[in-house]
Amino acid sequence: MIFTTLVEALDQQHPVALATVVRGSALGAKLLLDEQGLGLGTLGDEELDGAVRAVALALLDAEQSETRPFHTLAGEAVEVLIETYPAPPHLVIVGGVHIAIPLTDAAKLLGFRVTVVDPRTAFLTAERFPQADALVAEWPDEALPGLQLNRSTAVVILTHDPKLDNPATEAALRYPVRYLGAIGSTKTQDKRRAALHEAGVSEEDLARIHGPIGLPIGGVSPGEIAISILAEIIAVWRGKQP
Repeated sequence: MIFTTLVEALDQQHPVALATVVRGSALGAKLLLDEQGLGLGTLGDEELDGAVRAVALALLDAEQSETRPFHTLAGEAVEVLIETYPAPPHLVIVGGVHIAIPLTDAAKLLGFRVTVVDPRTAFLTAERFPQADALVAEWPDEALPGLQLNRSTAVVILTHDPKLDNPATEAALRYPVRYLGAIGSTKTQDKRRAALHEAGVSEEDLARIHGPIGLPIGGVSPGEIAISILAEIIAVWRGKQP
């Protein structure tokens, strides 16, 4: 049952962690956890399950696997192998603008699955985005909930139109995406944050928005701006807060 569920999770690109006792009386016992900490199976001890759950979720978020020592409620020393299976990296670009084209191409080189969202079908064509994995011609606040946004997702908002940008940002903030960036000057960012705050978005969530987007490398052309955005995404992904 555990292995069947694990295979299904991998097929559906859902992040999971598998814990296995590799030293101890419950040798071979397994616990499968999803990104919310919901589990299937047990390591044979409720306290051990809880301790491993906390470590496994942290390792899943860091995209790392390790063997760690633990103790059962009875005081037995055990070792648990925690294997993590994060979802493949997914870049969601809101706005099929010029910057989105080199951003898609460069992200594919880094192994990202790329989805471009824009209700303006003139911008969203296979000719403009031949490397994109998916083109979604919907309003972003309607499209984002159906895209399995999780800790393996980066969302980049590029339309420069508050009618699209603000609802898209608000929608993305409802999910634990690892990176959320929005294009625009400091003045534009202030206006966006004020509008989102008025709409009920918390200060904690507003602080998750990277804007002005990208590392300040002086980029001017669409390609240079795309590289600055990807550089910031990589820095956040690797725990190097820019």
